[in-house]
Amino acid sequence: MFHRETPVFHRPAFPRRRTAAGAVLALVLALTAGTPPATPNAAPGRARVTSVDPAPGSTTALAGFAIRSTAEVADSPAAVSSPGYATAGWYPAGARSTVLAALLAAGKYADPFYSTNQKKIPAADFAVPWWYRSDFTLADTSSRTYLSFSGVISAADVYVNGHQVADKGAVAGAYTQHELDVTELAKAGTNTVAFRIQPNDPRKNLTMGWIDWLQPPPDENMGIVRDVLVRRGGPVALRDAHVVTALSVPSLSSAELTVKAQARNDSASPVTATVSGTIGPIAFSQNVTLAAHQTKPVVFAPAQYPQLRLAAPRVWWPAGMGGQPLYDLSLTASLPSGVSDTARESFGIRDVKAPLNADGARQYSINGRPLLIKGGGWSPDEFLRWDRTFVADRLQYALDLGLNTIRLEGHVEPDEFFDLADRHGLLTLPGWECCDKWEGQVNGDEAGEKWTAADYPVAKASMAAEAARLRDHPSVISFLIGSDFAPDRTIEKTYLDALDAADWPTPVVAAASDNSAPITGSSGMKMTGPYDWVPPNYWYNKQEGGATGFNSETSAGPDIPTLDTLRRMLSPAELDTLWKSPSAKQYHRSPSTTFATLKLYDDALAGRYGAPTGLDDYVRKAQLAQYENVRAQYEAYARNAKDATKPATGVVYWMFASGWTSLHWQLTDRYLDQGGAYFGAKKANEPLHIQYSYDNQAVTVVNNRPTAAAGLTAHVSLFNPDGTRVYDRTATGVGVGGGGASTTALTLPAAVSGLSTTYLAKLVLTDGAGTEVSRNVYWLSTKPDTLDYDHTDWFHTPTTSFADLKGLSSMPRATVSASGTTRADADGMSTTTVTVKNTGSGTVPALLTDVHLVDAQGAPVLPVRWSDNQVSLWPGESTTLTATFRTADLHGSAPRLRVSGWNTATSTVPGS
Repeated sequence: MFHRETPVFHRPAFPRRRTAAGAVLALVLALTAGTPPATPNAAPGRARVTSVDPAPGSTTALAGFAIRSTAEVADSPAAVSSPGYATAGWYPAGARSTVLAALLAAGKYADPFYSTNQKKIPAADFAVPWWYRSDFTLADTSSRTYLSFSGVISAADVYVNGHQVADKGAVAGAYTQHELDVTELAKAGTNTVAFRIQPNDPRKNLTMGWIDWLQPPPDENMGIVRDVLVRRGGPVALRDAHVVTALSVPSLSSAELTVKAQARNDSASPVTATVSGTIGPIAFSQNVTLAAHQTKPVVFAPAQYPQLRLAAPRVWWPAGMGGQPLYDLSLTASLPSGVSDTARESFGIRDVKAPLNADGARQYSINGRPLLIKGGGWSPDEFLRWDRTFVADRLQYALDLGLNTIRLEGHVEPDEFFDLADRHGLLTLPGWECCDKWEGQVNGDEAGEKWTAADYPVAKASMAAEAARLRDHPSVISFLIGSDFAPDRTIEKTYLDALDAADWPTPVVAAASDNSAPITGSSGMKMTGPYDWVPPNYWYNKQEGGATGFNSETSAGPDIPTLDTLRRMLSPAELDTLWKSPSAKQYHRSPSTTFATLKLYDDALAGRYGAPTGLDDYVRKAQLAQYENVRAQYEAYARNAKDATKPATGVVYWMFASGWTSLHWQLTDRYLDQGGAYFGAKKANEPLHIQYSYDNQAVTVVNNRPTAAAGLTAHVSLFNPDGTRVYDRTATGVGVGGGGASTTALTLPAAVSGLSTTYLAKLVLTDGAGTEVSRNVYWLSTKPDTLDYDHTDWFHTPTTSFADLKGLSSMPRATVSASGTTRADADGMSTTTVTVKNTGSGTVPALLTDVHLVDAQGAPVLPVRWSDNQVSLWPGESTTLTATFRTADLHGSAPRLRVSGWNTATSTVPGS
């Protein structure tokens, strides 16, 4: 995120994913698919004792911790880290938990997502180290024992059974991976591990920060946010297992697999081990002789193992382009005495290319087929609480919106996130974040402190660990080694050396901005914004953030949530301020002075639609405005994807979701409710789509399906707000290629007789059988928004005059009926089918009619996936919508349907 000031539903089952990474700071990777439950029912101060799987090659995650501030613990580290130490008065914490997340779970503080409660949490409590303590039991000591972990924020001294095994100089950085051999300290029965976690400052540490996304948590996320694993094994350890794939493109008829691992002899004697492996029915093995304490690479290459040449491989595709098959690698190191270690890894076969096109923009292709990147920026939970169901729901929302990519600027999520992305077919663009220590060396004190000698090995270890963790995920299509600025040559080479050592398989991108790095060259991306309000026609102008090239983060800024969510997050006084005081600072917007208020947005809302008359009116105008703006952003990029001179190659909406209760940068809110921004994106990205172009009045058909469409009919009608039709035109025999191709079906005249200043445009696309396949309704003005590009700054382009959409307020009331039936499925899901009809007898359309599924108390049932919503219907027209949700989210009540709209009275009817 570019910043010029100091930052003041179904859940699929997944196989366990196990692997290990190579030796940078003795790195070991161990990936597990499940998250052990948190400990709300544990005795106060006592984390559950973890029973370790004794099998060689096993990995067991610690179930949780007991935590307490070092300011309240006088005992020595040796005492704290010894079995049997009393932890009365300590707080229970989950297996992955920041300090503040644990305190919130314990009920120490009020809901930080409401009002200004978070302000009341004293930051001084987190200015000292905190102890994290956990016990685990071993059945015996016949196997070697290792601790493997990452996700320590920001650094830690580590103790096992009363002895220090690592210090904070070695265990530093949120992403570094560590393996500690504690065999000599381990004993049968109860063992104790304790971490003395250091405070975090993102400006000083290579960890995670929140930039200007939200009000940062008072503890700055200090804690342990990934699993701490206890590994068991014999004398020979297998580490760094992975598969390098080479797919024949464009035929996709064959693929070569190269299996690699590191075999390490941890004993004092030479050994010969047999390393054998399988990938489905394919088997291979070799003997490896190792001197005492020697590490040796093990490689199975197709030249020596021709069975690793696959004919007709099962190729992985992004959603909508094909299937998402995965392969499983299993490796075993055996000695005459038995199995010594095992490693497992899932991987996909696909090819990713991203050259620069003639215009200098990065153009991604998957398996030889170019695609427009349609993405959203990812934000995890503010307190880094991992909830697999919640994340799976959000990723399903991304697919529902027609997105194909998620960008992670820092906050690179745990392994399960990428497992989910692999299986959903969502591409991911991970990378380091801006505006803190990660960019300190490049951008000076504006971003963070300059690097010291100690930072370079932490950066290299971070890159090595993330590269080893992510490389086999087919969903990962790049790593952005810079964010707002490309790294300097020294840092870039540090990153590239680590990536090369890890066999990184996809393009490395210098920065998210229009930067060049000394070695990797131009990023091929732009980061021109905007980040605050601009009108819909902005996206069609081929300058700044408009629809050309690859825009790595951009949106029109504020995304006001639904009234349901606003009432959950703001006090009555704050709700009044929200609509009455555009210049008021909004705590739920940003700590940045640039984004502290909603003035630009509110001025535009009043200037275009008329001053709000109350909270309800403010929110309904906001939903209308957000629908049209988000729709225009994605539509402009889609239309220009095949432009002959300056094609659009990618756009990432800033942002897809927020980590807390926010007033900006979100297509869906913290509670997974859906408003105008959500349904505007869903409309724009539908598979076969008809749309209006703000720049030239063209009516365009965009085909996101893989195959061409022919014999289509495009019908356009223009109406005054009272429903009077003043223009009508039809184009028949419309054809359009597949894979994101577009074609102009017809162009509207510059002037239409009898058209009012504010008017409606209804676009309908039908197939050869006359079936409607796309409908799109616009509210437009004969007076366009006027942009002042000469005064563009880094976050927006000013608007000197607004489009006049005030005529919408004069629309007569429309009468709408709705009825629904609900069917419960055996898998715990339910589907409600809703018929919505404009029952009026005149000409008045029902504009942006919204249906919310609610429970008996009127609360939204969330998450929910609608086939369509916020629809506009003319008298006599009806549509059928479906809503899919978890039956349990009704909490035993019957479903109800709350129907509302721009010019429709709110009513609630039975949904079953």
